[in-house]
Amino acid sequence: MNNVNKVKIRNIIDNATNGYLQADKVQELLDAALIPRAKELVVCDKKDVINATKEIGFPLVMKVVGPVHKSDVGGVKLNINDENTALEFFEEMLKIKDVTGVLFQPMLSGMELFIGAKREDKFGHLILCGLGGIFIEVLKDVQYALIPVTKQEAFDMLKSLKAYKIIEGFRGNEGINQDKFTDIIVQLSALLEAAPEIFEMDINPLLAKSDIIIAVDARIRVEK
Repeated sequence: MNNVNKVKIRNIIDNATNGYLQADKVQELLDAALIPRAKELVVCDKKDVINATKEIGFPLVMKVVGPVHKSDVGGVKLNINDENTALEFFEEMLKIKDVTGVLFQPMLSGMELFIGAKREDKFGHLILCGLGGIFIEVLKDVQYALIPVTKQEAFDMLKSLKAYKIIEGFRGNEGINQDKFTDIIVQLSALLEAAPEIFEMDINPLLAKSDIIIAVDARIRVEK
């Protein structure tokens, strides 16, 4: 892989200001880097809620746009199955401080993975990977590599995780598609090479199954 859209990436970065990118720009960067992501719609007006639920489909997830730590402010609602509930949550979420809109996504399932990056002044960008969700905070099981990261280096990162047996499949539980996961690590490396202004980013979680891996939530901070 590794054939990222450098023109699109540079256009987004060159027109960005320092700080966290807006949700639509994060989506565009992931698309330009060929990193698969969940379908998303950002809604800012109550009159557009019903159309958003029809386009995404039930069950769906709603997340506030604006605050960095969505869960800490009650800005994530899961397993929404009808239009009335979506409307109620929309009105409730818009009252949260600093919220500029609400993001709608399909409710997906799978093993939670994490990929991130941070720029170190003396070394360049480090890519991090591990199990996602709460596991990254609880287990602290993360592997690092300096960009550029090759496919083999990505596999080595994966196999060095203490949780690798879980990733392989353990006691009847389905493992993930390791080939697709390492592809995403390589694509992230190419994105960072094209956009060194990215100071830090994380994709958490990526939801993984044996046949597919999809980015569900991501944030990107730019420092020029």
